[in-house]
Amino acid sequence: MSSSSSRTVSSASEVTTGLALMFLSVMVSPLIDVFSKLAVVTIPSAEVTAARFAIQALCMLPIVLWRRSFTDFSWSQSLFHAIRGAIITVSMISFVTTLKYMAVADAIAIFFVEPIIVTIFGGIFLKETIGWRRYTACGVGFFGAMLIIQPSFEEVGYVALLPVLSALCIATFVLMTRVLSHREDPWAMQFQMGIWGLLFCAILFFFGEGTGSDLLDPVMPQGNVWFYLAGVGATAATAGIFGVYAYRAAPASTLAPLQYFEIVSATIFAWLVFGDFPNAVKWLGIMIIMASGFYILWRERRFASRPVSDTSEATLAP
Repeated sequence: MSSSSSRTVSSASEVTTGLALMFLSVMVSPLIDVFSKLAVVTIPSAEVTAARFAIQALCMLPIVLWRRSFTDFSWSQSLFHAIRGAIITVSMISFVTTLKYMAVADAIAIFFVEPIIVTIFGGIFLKETIGWRRYTACGVGFFGAMLIIQPSFEEVGYVALLPVLSALCIATFVLMTRVLSHREDPWAMQFQMGIWGLLFCAILFFFGEGTGSDLLDPVMPQGNVWFYLAGVGATAATAGIFGVYAYRAAPASTLAPLQYFEIVSATIFAWLVFGDFPNAVKWLGIMIIMASGFYILWRERRFASRPVSDTSEATLAP
């Protein structure tokens, strides 16, 4: 029997809870990008990122104190938290920089090679069983994403590669979150991520100050930018905690396809805030993404509800 056969199988209620929490997370997540796009017009990408981490940590602090989650800190795992902080910092700066030049929905659509990477990484590193149906759903969702973005690398140049870099970082971050969430309190994890991310941003500011770089040279925010930065941090904290609890309840490869719903909410928010109304082809892409996501939800709920006669049957189902 393979090593994956000994893995604990999530119950029907756990899978359903994980899917519901992931759905809430991806509905809120595009607001991070909307606020970031509004802010990055006048301040550098690293400063938007630092604001996200600072406000996220402040939002987590009262809850961490109330829950006494400091007692759950695994200082022996500090290296892994530092790596998570570095990874999310690179990802955030890359994506915020993209938003300065591209529409929110377009940038997110390119980013959505990430669920495919998560699915593959989940099978390789976490020994999560992945069947052809799940791979097919990922592929269909990715096709829908491409219909939305209608990509043209000739128009955006190297900037189009930044969401891919961001996706690779986030896929690695997700897998580490999946592993650590079984050992530590989710609120403490979110707090530590904010602290480490803020530390890495401070290092970048040290080297970037006075360079005139629109990525690293910090400036004093003015007017509504303060509100935008607060929005970035608050929505990041909300989406992040939903995500941590989701990955605690269900396998990463199960949740990955559902992330395509983020393009739906991103398209809606981009239309409401920036007036970017989808054309017919983009609406077709949205429908395809929704169909693939609902199929995964139905498929996982249906399988999780079946009585399991033996471990091998549970772990070999796609």
